Amino acid sequence: MDYTREELAEAKRQIDSTLHKLRQTVKTFEAKEDPARYKSQLTLAKRRIEAFTIANELIQRELDTLGR
Repeated sequence: MDYTREELAEAKRQIDSTLHKLRQTVKTFEAKEDPARYKSQLTLAKRRIEAFTIANELIQRELDTLGR
């Protein structure tokens, strides 16, 4: 499926925003008195960060290709 440069740029902006929020969530859980209590939430947030980071990099590659 082909996407416009604008669609890819907007998707990247949204992913950047979500990544920022997820990173803040991880910091919050890790700063809690008993972070082990939040192990499943931390694992989920970290896995989402990894997935969104990959998606962001792939979108950036596509944007770079379109820019040529």
